[in-house]
Amino acid sequence: MHICFFNRSYWPDQAATGQLLTELAEDLVQRHGCEVSVVAGRAMHSAEVSRGSAKLVSRETRNGVTILRANGTRFWPGRFVGRATNYLTYFGSSNLAGLQLKRPDVVVALTDPPIVGLAGLWTARRAGARFVFLCEDVFPEVASLLGDFHSSLVSRTLNRVNRHLLAHSDATVVLGERMRRRLVEEKGADPSRIEVIHNWADCEAITPGPRDNPFSREHGLTDQFVLMHSGNVGMSQNLDVLLEAASRLTSRDKLVIAVVGEGSRRRSLEADAARRGLSNVRFFPYQPKARLSESFATADAFLVSLKAGIEGYIVPSKLYGILAAGRPFVAAVDASCEVATIASEYHCGISATPGDPNALAESIAALYDNPKQTRIMGDNARKAAWQFDRRVAVQRYYDLVLRVAGMARAA
Repeated sequence: MHICFFNRSYWPDQAATGQLLTELAEDLVQRHGCEVSVVAGRAMHSAEVSRGSAKLVSRETRNGVTILRANGTRFWPGRFVGRATNYLTYFGSSNLAGLQLKRPDVVVALTDPPIVGLAGLWTARRAGARFVFLCEDVFPEVASLLGDFHSSLVSRTLNRVNRHLLAHSDATVVLGERMRRRLVEEKGADPSRIEVIHNWADCEAITPGPRDNPFSREHGLTDQFVLMHSGNVGMSQNLDVLLEAASRLTSRDKLVIAVVGEGSRRRSLEADAARRGLSNVRFFPYQPKARLSESFATADAFLVSLKAGIEGYIVPSKLYGILAAGRPFVAAVDASCEVATIASEYHCGISATPGDPNALAESIAALYDNPKQTRIMGDNARKAAWQFDRRVAVQRYYDLVLRVAGMARAA
């Protein structure tokens, strides 16, 4: 069976959706014997800068996956004009790439950019293939996080695109129950065609490690209690509240709040922490996969946060790596969010009202002041991680595409 994915982010991109899609595509080839193609763009956030090409579409193969690079522009994405131009040029090239594909049985379109599903749908219809819409984010609501540009016309357009894709997909994949309810109640999606498949972590690659490791020693964190935010330092995480909470925790002299990663808010947050003299807040660069286990092991606990009201439109994928690392977390999210649900169901985290620095400070202090309970929650997190392991998720995708393609699994 030939499966084709459409998503701008793919190897060697460091964006979470690109890394997850890379694992999914390669596992479908290596574990399940599928033929897989990916219509991807040039890497936008990779330390390994992808080479440009004079062609609108270039072709390469990696680990059995055929990659068609739809070579759009690579303008700085910090402004709307740059993002929009990158989106549109990738979209145009991806349509051309769709014409160069060997006939697929199933086309799966993600949401980077939010209009790429149209290219996937058109490719599927031309080829007589089935179409699966994989909602990593829900638009136009997620676009409202981008504070430098707001347009009712753009929002209406994205809403129509989203509804069109939902109405014409043979199946829709969502990342959690809250997202499923959002699409059914707010977008008119058919619940019978929605499949909930969580994002994942590789429980064999990410394992609970010792606090005393090269990363913690390098940064003088071995004898500290480390509360870590790891991943994108952007607008959706509402990290200004973390700085407010840090200012209430200065009396705990062994507490370090570590912000690990890059993103649109990092510079301003770093400057604000320096202005406030918050010596208990430290910033570290993005950590490559080779050092991820060490970085995660350095933390005693993590923060997973979202702006209030955004739950279900976006689902933090970082949660699953935290579970695999066997660490508890503070869920500074709405109670309906998957993060809070998992914290409660598996007793592996504690909740804090999103946007409330006092509640966040109290939750961090509760973990700091109760090391035995913190370790127990970490053990629970590791047990929970196996429910969201990479192999479990890939198997579910494989079962889904077989079902959508109208094939029955061999006994």
